[in-house]
Amino acid sequence: MTVAAVVVTFNRLEKLKSVIAALEGQTLRPATLLIIDNASTDGTADYLAGLQKDAALEVVTMATNTGGAGGFAEGMLRGYATGADHVWIMDDDCYPHPTALERLVAGFDDAVAELGPDVPFACSVVQFTDGSICEMNNPVPTWDWGRLMVKGQRNVMVTACSFVSVLIPRWAIARYGLPYRDYFIWFDDREYTLRLTKVCPGVQVLDSTVTHDMGDNRGVNFAMVDTKSLWKFEYGVRNEASYQLHHRGVLYFLEFGARLFVSLHRGGVAYRLRLKLMRKWFAGIRFNPRVEYPEPVR
Repeated sequence: MTVAAVVVTFNRLEKLKSVIAALEGQTLRPATLLIIDNASTDGTADYLAGLQKDAALEVVTMATNTGGAGGFAEGMLRGYATGADHVWIMDDDCYPHPTALERLVAGFDDAVAELGPDVPFACSVVQFTDGSICEMNNPVPTWDWGRLMVKGQRNVMVTACSFVSVLIPRWAIARYGLPYRDYFIWFDDREYTLRLTKVCPGVQVLDSTVTHDMGDNRGVNFAMVDTKSLWKFEYGVRNEASYQLHHRGVLYFLEFGARLFVSLHRGGVAYRLRLKLMRKWFAGIRFNPRVEYPEPVR
């Protein structure tokens, strides 16, 4: 069993160093480490160039910043091409605890033994820097989330999760393709893991833990929109609107629009920002990316 670890980075060199150190300290070491540098301008390229003596390290420098979605799609494509059995993906501010991968693999295998070979991913428990649960990285449980726990496993069944320590088997990438690069940022992880769990749920492995070194430990909702964060919310609204319309149906698209409108109103978001986001909701009608599949490894 081999694992290709993928880290997507953009202008977070000091945090990236901590991620690399955490990966080097794993009790189960990845066979390959792929670092996708999204055209960083903070000295990341020079630092990584000095590390490339390690045969297990592959650095991919993107010509432009393709966002988290583009970086993960490229990393998963490259990880698949190595022939690895699993691809393990994370951001550049995710610090895996020493046994994170070992327990993630063990938890995945336990889930497969009980649920069958269609288990499409296993994700870690994501903690904030103070050891509390990371509010924005809680996966979505199934209605019968404890089915494996009553069998003695430390696994919770889930339908969606964030891209902060997710182990994906190569067969799932071959069958379901890659995340949508064109999403750029936000909702790419939710759409992709929902895509993977149409047949069988994934699992969160409670014994596998990572630390997410993010700014503030809080979730995200539309009431939080301000001028500084608008650009992220614009991608999120367009992407989710596209998903609801093209993958679920018109009623879901309309429901999302209504929910967006009410959330912006209740949050007291400035009218000009509300208008921009409602326009992005409408833009989701024409925005409909196609699934990209990896080439078979010969």
